[in-house]
Amino acid sequence: MEKPSLPLVLSKTPKWVLWLAIASFILQVVAIGILHQYRTRPGEDHFGFGWEMGRIARSVALGQGFSNPYGVNTGPTAWEPPLYPYLMGGVFKIFGIYTYASAWVLLTVNSIFTSLTCIPIYWIAQRVFGEHVARWSVWAWAMNPYVWYWSVHWIWDTTFTPLVLSLIFLLALEMTEWRGWAGWIIFGVLWGVGALANPSMLAFLPFCGLWIWRQRFKNGLPSLAGVAAASAVFFLVLAPWLVRNYQLFGRFVFLRDDFGLQFRLGNGKGAEGMLMAYLQPNLNKLELEKFQSMGEVAYGADCKRLAFEWVRANPGRFVLVSVKRFIYYWNGVPKDSDSRAPWDFRTSLFLASSVLALWGLGRALRQTLRGAWLFAGLVLTYPTTYYFVFPHARYRHPIEPELFILAVFLLLEAGQGRAAAENQ
Repeated sequence: MEKPSLPLVLSKTPKWVLWLAIASFILQVVAIGILHQYRTRPGEDHFGFGWEMGRIARSVALGQGFSNPYGVNTGPTAWEPPLYPYLMGGVFKIFGIYTYASAWVLLTVNSIFTSLTCIPIYWIAQRVFGEHVARWSVWAWAMNPYVWYWSVHWIWDTTFTPLVLSLIFLLALEMTEWRGWAGWIIFGVLWGVGALANPSMLAFLPFCGLWIWRQRFKNGLPSLAGVAAASAVFFLVLAPWLVRNYQLFGRFVFLRDDFGLQFRLGNGKGAEGMLMAYLQPNLNKLELEKFQSMGEVAYGADCKRLAFEWVRANPGRFVLVSVKRFIYYWNGVPKDSDSRAPWDFRTSLFLASSVLALWGLGRALRQTLRGAWLFAGLVLTYPTTYYFVFPHARYRHPIEPELFILAVFLLLEAGQGRAAAENQ
């Protein structure tokens, strides 16, 4: 008998989950109004309204196409993946460029993405850890002000990526017993859509695919034809953007071409494991002039050359800085402060959440729970890019739903253990 499809599974979501998601959405929208988050920073000609994506969206709304990531005329761009800038561009066309109304709409859309993530969180936790963990995981996500922060403050793909990635994670769990082609087709579509929003998630794709193949092999289910079908669908979803890039740049550009700058922003003279923002073209006039004169592709290649020259000349320093980035990714990036305290307590909660999640992962692996290694694969693979570029709290958010589930599992298990000990 064929396992129920993912859409059917989602349609069976308990009503309380849906009501909690709606309540979370309402509270986020209220927070946007009370905290005046729609009043975006006007400095630098509104660059803080979506940053590079906002600049590209402005060009889209003005009829200049997907171009000009720093405002000045630099022509067609692949500096950012296309999905969210086009969403912003559509909003700008209807509600105005850099207006309060556009900010309201985009932050509201972000809040919808965050609220919808309650549904895959419930099913992931329910499939792996049971109903009790699922219930508390949804509450922990839906009513958490830290989660809301990314919805009501950041105009970026920061809330869309966790939704897509959690749907992919849930689909992977379902596909271990799912017969037929439908699951593979959905798998290819979701990965294609996710890559067009945030290519960084592709670091998880090889592990995810291999994990599904191994689980299906253990269950006596074939995968080769399905993998081929999913791969074909994945590239079909990406094809229009890849063709567009080749036609405009005369070379193959896979989704985006800003890696050189991103790598340089974390690696060079003065590197300490954090973003060297002063090298960004929006903050550095000389870099912006280089961007304009050299062109986007050549500028990115030059940034990459400079960064790799520094790495080759300072291999030991690069290793040390990368270790720092690993620590900052999980501990939180140090913030500027006049305090002389030996420890920045503002990162304590961030570190605590990491410790709880990783401890929960260890417990799940030790108990050989179904899906535990899929959690491990996500934790091991997704952050790797940021260990070699630079970390930011926002870069952990795409895997936050799974981290929340692991932390809740650990806390509930500890609570049950304590209750059992007291009853003896």
